[in-house]
Amino acid sequence: MGFFTDTSVCIGCKACEVACKEWNRLPADAPFELTAMSFDNTEQLSASTWRHVAFIEQSRPVRAPAHSGAPAPDGGAFAGAGTGDLRWLMASDVCKHCTDAACLNVCPTGSLFRTEFGTVVVQQDVCNGCGYCVSACPYGVIDKREDDGRVFKCTMCYDRMGDGLTPACAKACPTESIQYGPLDELLERAEARVRSLRHDGVEDARLYGHDPQDGVRGNGAFFLLLDKPEVYGLPPAPMDTTRDLPSMWRHAAAAALTLACGVAAAFATARRGVR
Repeated sequence: MGFFTDTSVCIGCKACEVACKEWNRLPADAPFELTAMSFDNTEQLSASTWRHVAFIEQSRPVRAPAHSGAPAPDGGAFAGAGTGDLRWLMASDVCKHCTDAACLNVCPTGSLFRTEFGTVVVQQDVCNGCGYCVSACPYGVIDKREDDGRVFKCTMCYDRMGDGLTPACAKACPTESIQYGPLDELLERAEARVRSLRHDGVEDARLYGHDPQDGVRGNGAFFLLLDKPEVYGLPPAPMDTTRDLPSMWRHAAAAALTLACGVAAAFATARRGVR
């Protein structure tokens, strides 16, 4: 099970943020403090923000889709409403629930575990606050609460999933920008949506996080984007940060063995010299 987030229909209402906080009883993020980041008052995913709606302003021509009946200045078609020099991109970000989850691999206590739905969840009562998972996550998703010491992140509403319910964010989304279901079904839907957008002239439409051949072998939460991933603050080529650990340990073991042999040889030579 997983999420498909279609950013092309996100309206930036933040219903997902509110629903996530209410259901999971997350603390507030200074809601009345301005960040100078457009309408964004949470800035990024954190221990107290498990869904984050990003607002990206772009200075570029915006043309109405060809099928809308609105005139296109240069005869083309582009995603957007009306015409002008400013385009808004809005996207609801969340933990990616990676197939190769570095956070899970480095956790020394077993606090992070893979659920029966394929998602990755933190057990707060087992977390010792070491923070290894924070630095291991290639997306910068996991965060520690300084006043608590433990790490927190999206659980994809594991408690709701167990009862056959839709996660709170997807349930609250008024435009169905956030969709929940079996990943294979979501991928079919997403690919059809990309084809539709490109048919309408949105050549930049692309899927992100769906490829089982990428650096984390695909995500349990993937996205339809209207620009490059880095525009949305997403890494263009995410990689499992623990992928090289086996070879590193082999090299370390070989180096240690070589050192031990050298020390043993030195002692043996010294003893022969004494005799």
